[in-house]
Amino acid sequence: MANARKLPSGNWNIRVGSGEGGKAISFTAPTKKEAELMAAEYKNGKRHPERRTLEECTRAYIDSRRNIRSPSTIAGYEKILRNNYAGIAHLRLCDLTRQNIQRWIDDLSVSHSAKTVSNAFGLLRSSVIYAAGAFDYSVSLPKSQKPLVELPDPAAVIAAVRGSEIELPCMLAIWLGLRMSEIRGLTRASISGDVLSVSDAVITVNGQHIRKHETKTYRARRLRVPPYILSLIAALPPDQQSLTTLSGQAIYKRFSRALAAAGLHHIKFHELRHLNASVMAQLGVPERYAMERGGWSDPTILRNVYQHTFSAASTAVADSIDAYFSSLLSNDSPASPD
Repeated sequence: MANARKLPSGNWNIRVGSGEGGKAISFTAPTKKEAELMAAEYKNGKRHPERRTLEECTRAYIDSRRNIRSPSTIAGYEKILRNNYAGIAHLRLCDLTRQNIQRWIDDLSVSHSAKTVSNAFGLLRSSVIYAAGAFDYSVSLPKSQKPLVELPDPAAVIAAVRGSEIELPCMLAIWLGLRMSEIRGLTRASISGDVLSVSDAVITVNGQHIRKHETKTYRARRLRVPPYILSLIAALPPDQQSLTTLSGQAIYKRFSRALAAAGLHHIKFHELRHLNASVMAQLGVPERYAMERGGWSDPTILRNVYQHTFSAASTAVADSIDAYFSSLLSNDSPASPD
């Protein structure tokens, strides 16, 4: 068998034997080992990658990532393959065209969000590159539209959960900006004095609760715990090591019921983290400190995704602007802007 050679793109290519029509068969992969494996499979009578179906290629790609991606990421890949590949999974790579990929994207966009479509396309693209070494199709994806999120007043949310079994998880999210997985990963050992170390996360994949010794941002952070939250922790049963024994789904369901009972509109539990970021923005917390507390590595995400305005604050701003311009239309002296 010929030796694999590295291409200018960084991929590895190997050409073996003679295929149909007397032409050599070329195999390209991100690594030398993968290219040689593809060539060996062909020599052993297995199908050429381009004759594999998209479903087969995607399963091979997912399997190749099991040891280097988190369990939740792998579960997400499998969910996309299971739920979003209808109408295209059976196609062989040699039958893929820009037109049938675009048709799949357009059909998927009818009933799914732009983010879901983008994630599904990303998996498809990576799978094709893994199998064939390149993705040569120019397609158009739906544009993502930032949803208008109206957050409830923080005091109303706190009142809704106060005294309940989910008060501690909710306060950790709304006051300290922790993610659900981070809250579930906290134990008594996470606290030293009044300092909380956020380094573990617990996620649920296919019904299994998995502890990861890393958070979503892959770096631990330390937060000062206010006395009120310390008092909630002190009130836990003495033999309880985890700060919450509830699953993420159980916390979310109880949280939804608490909001409804208080007459508040529904928000996701994760939006308590949005609420925390918005409070910091209102208080004028410098961006670098807000990023440090919330574990954000990109200020753009903090600004565009997590910081919202509250209805009452927005109304006050609008009232002041309206009052100023209304004064310009009156016979009175115009008010001076601050």
